[in-house]
Parts: sequence; structure tokens; C-alpha cells
Amino acid sequence: MKKKDIKILLVDDEQDILEIVGYNLSQEGYQIITANNGKDAIVKAKKELPHLIIMDVMMPEMDGMEAVETIRKVPELNNVIITFLTARSEDYSQVAGFDAGADDYIAKPIKPKLLVSKVKALLRRLKEDESKGDVLKVGNIEINREEYKIIMEDSEEIVLPRKEFELFYLLASKPGKVFKREEILDKVWGNEVVVGGRTIDVHIRKLREKIGDELFKTIKGVGYKLEI
Repeated sequence: MKKKDIKILLVDDEQDILEIVGYNLSQEGYQIITANNGKDAIVKAKKELPHLIIMDVMMPEMDGMEAVETIRKVPELNNVIITFLTARSEDYSQVAGFDAGADDYIAKPIKPKLLVSKVKALLRRLKEDESKGDVLKVGNIEINREEYKIIMEDSEEIVLPRKEFELFYLLASKPGKVFKREEILDKVWGNEVVVGGRTIDVHIRKLREKIGDELFKTIKGVGYKLEI
């Protein structure tokens, strides 16, 4: 996919942030769409179907957390990459962000060149997704990469948010293998992203609730594996 075809939605209530970030990314050749609150972001996301959303957290009318939760419920936007760009960098805020459905969490202030590099790293996942196979079968579970959908033995279909799906796909790629936390962070979140270990725990908990607790085994102090 060419840069000119990639849409990025910037959401922030500070006009100077929209202008600075928007300018630097448009200089790279990306299409830039802006919104100044969560409600406006949802409307524009549904209309434009961006590839990446850069979302502030603290905004009037509707904050970023609520906006992301709503966006993740829209089927057409299930695969969009979402990162928070916010001054709130506490661990609990980051966990809440990932819990809401974000893929990344970038702390303000950040230099424009570094932000551009992070955006490029996030968008590389689009190429990675295009190069991977569409369907993986493990036991009686069918995993559809194209639709981010899980089909269970009883024909029940489960659509997962991007990070939950990628984590499940990683574990399912080698059933029985113990994936260390460091490996999971590197392959699912990318080694350019600094997140806490609790982020993995949150996503595993959600997968257990949606797919089945018995499939996921915790190896204390090491990581996780999938048992089929």
C-alpha cells in the first residue's frame, strides 16, 4: 500500500497539536483527517475508514477511552490501528488504554521526528497483515486472519479486537509452545513499544472470557501457552 493511500485520523482538542502532528505526517505523504473530540472522531472514523487513529485521552464531550471503545464495536473499523497520544503516562492509564482497545500508547510531549518514526512502525503492521495467510486451523478452531474472526467447534463466530486476535494467533501458531512475555511483547506489540507486563495479562483475561479459560495455560514467571 502506498503512503498516499493511507489515511490517518488525528483526534485532539488542542488545535496546535493537530496542526503540528498533521503537518509532519502530511509531509510524509499520508492523508490526514482531524477531529477535536471523541464524538466527532467516531463520525469521521465511520465515514473515512482510516488505517490509523491517533487519539488524545482527555477531551470534551467524549474522552478518548470511550471513543475507542465505541470505534472497536464498529465491524468496518475492527482492523484499524489505534494509538493514544496523551500526557497521561501512568501504568494504570496505559492498561486502561489497552483495555479499551488501543494498540499502542505514546506519551506527550514527543518530538515530531520520533512520532513519525513510531507511526511508520505502526503502519508496517499493515504490510505484515497483507503477507500472512488468511486461515489457520488448530484443533476444532478456525482462525480467519482477514476478518479477525474465530470460528469455534459449535460454529459460533467470535470477532476479536486487533491485539487480542494477534495474541491468540501467535499462541495458536505453535500449540504447546511456551511463549515468554518478552517474545509476546516483541511479536504482538513490537519492540518499539514500551508496555507493562500487565498488558499481556489483560488481553489473556479477555481471551479466556471469550474463547475458553481451559485453552490458555499460565507458566508462572515465564509466559503463556495454548493447549488444544
